[in-house]
Amino acid sequence: MRIGPVPLPNRLIVAPMAGVTDRPFRQLCKRLGAGMAVSEMVTSNSLLYGSAKTRRRADHRGEAAPISVQIAGADPAMMAEAARYNVANGAQIIDINMGCPAKKVCNVMAGSALLRDEALVGRILEAVVRAVPEVPVTLKIRTGWDREHRNALNILRIAEAAGIQALAIHGRTRACGYSGEAEYDTIRAVKAEAKIPIIANGDITTPQKAQYVLDYTGADAIMIGRAAQGRPWIFREVAHYLATGELLPPPEVSEIHALLLEHLDDLYRFYGEFTGVRMARKHIAWYTRGLADSASFRHAMNRLESTREQLRAVDDFFTRAAQRHPRLIYQAPSACERLAA
Repeated sequence: MRIGPVPLPNRLIVAPMAGVTDRPFRQLCKRLGAGMAVSEMVTSNSLLYGSAKTRRRADHRGEAAPISVQIAGADPAMMAEAARYNVANGAQIIDINMGCPAKKVCNVMAGSALLRDEALVGRILEAVVRAVPEVPVTLKIRTGWDREHRNALNILRIAEAAGIQALAIHGRTRACGYSGEAEYDTIRAVKAEAKIPIIANGDITTPQKAQYVLDYTGADAIMIGRAAQGRPWIFREVAHYLATGELLPPPEVSEIHALLLEHLDDLYRFYGEFTGVRMARKHIAWYTRGLADSASFRHAMNRLESTREQLRAVDDFFTRAAQRHPRLIYQAPSACERLAA
């Protein structure tokens, strides 16, 4: 798998997720088998470049290559400038967000809202590709705005004409949000015509589903998002299954405990005490889902205000969990549960 001149170790990619795919999470997923991890989106508004949040999102120190940064916006000139800014700060691949369904993004005609204006899509893609000729540019989209307006094939043609090097497609429309089930027929149709790599995304929650999606769509790679929340080892599970056809045993509770502590330490270092504790809460909730008494534990966790309290609570919880069940039997949460978390 290559994106332009950039080789990937494998064809498993971490989807960009706002508030989730920060540097600590990307590094952990790469260590556990992901070939690439796309950053959470960085605004194209140059006025925000000086904010602490934007500086953190553009911080790739110590991160394993390749480094892919997603940018979002609706103005071609500003998107071009955002691309140049991020390449100057270490990005090796620029990804353009035309898939986010969030209202606050679509209301400013960014994200998946752009799919309604194919002419503007073309101008943005051309401007970004011209702005950073030294690195490949990729695009992430949904299948269309709604079920009556699935235009992924048109977007593919526009993207290829503009010089886009890979296209990731989430198998839902913007109108679907995250409801219902992802469909892969559109991705299959796009792959049949594509001259660039196609990355399939949406509801890939198990190694078997990963194999099915690759076989059915013919996609060159798969992108996993929500299924990796609290379960970053999914990438090694998928990689092993694709290579051998065999399932790895579920991780022991002691290993999950160690991974969570490693993740928390990175979060605290990256964000500092105040923000780190708050960012850690959702990750702790995801890691503990499926274990006995986890609901009451998560409720109590939200009241803890220091790293010391969090770490003590995590240690106590996992010590009890390991005594009850040495191995975790993971049950993927429903879409509603994921959104609620």
